[in-house]
Amino acid sequence: MSANRRQGYLNSLSKEAQYNDINSVRRHRPDYLIVLYMGLLMLLGLIIMYAIGPQRANVLNNAYGGHYGDAYFFLKQAVSLVIALVAFGAMAFLPYKSVTKNASKILVVALGVCVLLAIAGWAHLGIAQQSLGATRWFNLGPLGSLQPSELLKFGILVFIAGFLGNKVRQGKVNNVQETLIPLAIITAISMLFIIVIQKDLGTGISLVCIIASMLYIGGINKRIGGIVLLTIAVAGLILIVSAPHRMDRILTYFHGDNTSLSDPNSYHIEHAKIAIGTGGLFGVGIGNSVQATGYLPEAINDSVFAIMGETFGFVGLFVILALFTALLSRILKVMDHLIDIRLKLIAAGVFGWLAAHVILNVASMIGIFPLTGITLPLLSFGGTSMLFIAAALGLVFQLSRYTVHSSKLKEANDENFSGRRRLGRTRYSSRSGFTRN
Repeated sequence: MSANRRQGYLNSLSKEAQYNDINSVRRHRPDYLIVLYMGLLMLLGLIIMYAIGPQRANVLNNAYGGHYGDAYFFLKQAVSLVIALVAFGAMAFLPYKSVTKNASKILVVALGVCVLLAIAGWAHLGIAQQSLGATRWFNLGPLGSLQPSELLKFGILVFIAGFLGNKVRQGKVNNVQETLIPLAIITAISMLFIIVIQKDLGTGISLVCIIASMLYIGGINKRIGGIVLLTIAVAGLILIVSAPHRMDRILTYFHGDNTSLSDPNSYHIEHAKIAIGTGGLFGVGIGNSVQATGYLPEAINDSVFAIMGETFGFVGLFVILALFTALLSRILKVMDHLIDIRLKLIAAGVFGWLAAHVILNVASMIGIFPLTGITLPLLSFGGTSMLFIAAALGLVFQLSRYTVHSSKLKEANDENFSGRRRLGRTRYSSRSGFTRN
């Protein structure tokens, strides 16, 4: 977006706020392409769990004395998928006002759960699941595990969308005392739990991306935005330098191809590259992955993109990235055609959430970014991430029922709106789908 176009967009927000009563928008057919793209990604994730689940079970049984059956990971992923679809349906049909009205309660509950996890971890209670020196999950026994940071993302999403949206409507989005300091406090508390206590830098980055996306769409001043980014960068540098394992990952990244498989710090990324390279154009086929037999760490979680590259090849990875791109574009379409700034911010936050996970995961697997422990949405094994991402997508799906035609947006913004990027004819609603009180 050029400087003039962005300025036009920011100028339009005050005018747009005059038409932001969603009760004036006739409820219409939602964007079912969101469901299609999400469903296809979930189906691909289920297929890959079916393909590599037996190999993963064999590794755990032989290396750690586990008793996993061949179908364990496939069945568990299937259960997670069903629960995620229920969450999607709940957010799609539960009136969005019920969610936004209770946003502060959701955030408080999320922070409270993070506090409980921290206490359980310090007390070495069995309910706090520890892995690789980090305590990020509650161990719920037969029910699996729960990662509080995912709930915190959802709480941050809905709370800040309402808080920041109200500040935009009041013309106070750049007010330091009333807007930026409260946001900084909320962000700092969240980062304390996620990055410092739970030692999860990847999730922390994705949370920052959610907030940054909403600030950008909310119209934060460029100078203030630059200061915010610089502050975040300095804080991130301190967090990296203060943690030896993070420094090792950064140093390994800068070594690049000069690293070797004998170097434990480069082992993960090198095997990820081997997996993707082995896949060639069309892949080795379902059930024929070598890296999933124990060579590539976290094959069903953080490294699932590399395993998919080995299994489905370049063509398969292209299709997967195309599906993510299509899904993200639909979220932007919804955001563009909403007239309530608070709802725009929800869509923007979901976009930042999903995009951050995809970019960070894929980039780290191909060596563009340092390795981060972050899931590939809807594809990686694990129920909590899928649950809350599906819930967030369900919320966007519901909001797509309240979009308006491009001509109505132009009508609302004609006086101040000279620069926003052009919008084609929307598929969300007809001209008759919008009435003004």
